[in-house]
Order: sequence, then structure tokens, then C-alpha cells
Amino acid sequence: MDFLPAPSVMVAFTFACILLALTPGPDMTYFLSRTLAGGRKMGIMAMLGATTGLMGHALLAGFGLSALIAASTRAFMVIKVVGAVYLLFLAVQAIRHGSALSIARTQGEGPGAFATWLTGIGVNLTNPKVILFYVTFLPQFVDVHDPAASHKLLFMALYFLFVGTLINGLVIMVASRFILMMRENPKAMRIFDYGFAALMSAFALRIITVQGQ
Repeated sequence: MDFLPAPSVMVAFTFACILLALTPGPDMTYFLSRTLAGGRKMGIMAMLGATTGLMGHALLAGFGLSALIAASTRAFMVIKVVGAVYLLFLAVQAIRHGSALSIARTQGEGPGAFATWLTGIGVNLTNPKVILFYVTFLPQFVDVHDPAASHKLLFMALYFLFVGTLINGLVIMVASRFILMMRENPKAMRIFDYGFAALMSAFALRIITVQGQ
């Protein structure tokens, strides 16, 4: 199974996936809002919509980066360096502005399951940061000279999606408690922010250091 990264890479990548999934953003805000308004079923439908959009992002990123490797290893290396700079930018933004979790109070149950699913797709696909993040984050875990690099890219793109779906599903199951914890414990939000910033900085500095050698 040459598409599997080394165990040490998988451990680091899994940790990153968990932390990123727990960091609030537009997708989480939407499916938590729908959970509070329409119950867990609507929360799950919203999450499935976002997951559908993410699957498109994952496949585009995986195949696109794989094609880039095949076309030009130098161009792929440039993407890695640009990605490292972008990850540093995200780290700074996390510290300066913090996580975005603003759950609106809605009256009634709102739209039905299908409409909720479609909206979940729209929320995800209209967030340009998602594909940009995929394109800049995934390459940090792949050696451009690895003959199985393209397979590993696609595997990690889908694995990121899988881990995120599991984490988000658990968050929906305890939505009220999760939101209450976040609102009543601002320190918890800052822990996510600093954890996210530290993780992004570590990956960015690693690739910049490697490129400088």
C-alpha cells in the first residue's frame, strides 16, 4: 500500500486533522445552528452537505496537485513554499482575530432536510479558503521526490475529510454542550486559536527550513 504515508507522518497529520476539525469556522457554525433549530437530524444533514462540498475540494486538490507533480516538480516545490507562507499568515490571523463561532438564534425549525443539505454544500463551496487551504496544507506532508506522492496526496485529502466528518458528527451529538463550553469559556477558544497557530507555524517553518538547506 504505497499510498500510505510513514507512521510518523500519519500521526502528525491525524493530529492536525483533529485540531482543524475542532477549530470553529463557517461550516461548523452552520451545522451547529441547524442542530439547535431543527435537532440533530438537521445538523447531520447540514454536515453532510458541507462534507459533499469538501469531497469536491478534496478530489480537486488531490488530482490537481498530483498532475502538478507529474508536470513539474519545481512548480510543486514553489507551491509548497507559497503554502508555507500562507500557513504562517493563517497562524497570525488566528492569534489576532481568533476563531469564528457565532450561532444565530433562529425561530422555528427552518428549512427541510434537502434544503439544509443543499445549503451546507453552498456554505462550503462558496468559502474560497477551503480549496486554498487544501492546496497549501496537503503538500507539506509529501516529498516531491516520492514516487507514490500523487497517491499519498489523494489518500490524505480523503482522510482529512473522513476525520473531519467523524469529529463534526460527535460535535453535533453534543452541540448544546459544545456551544455552551465555547461561550462560557473564552479560554477554550483561545486554546484552539493558539493550538492552530502553533501547528500552522510548525508546518510552515519545517518546509521553509527544508527548502533553505
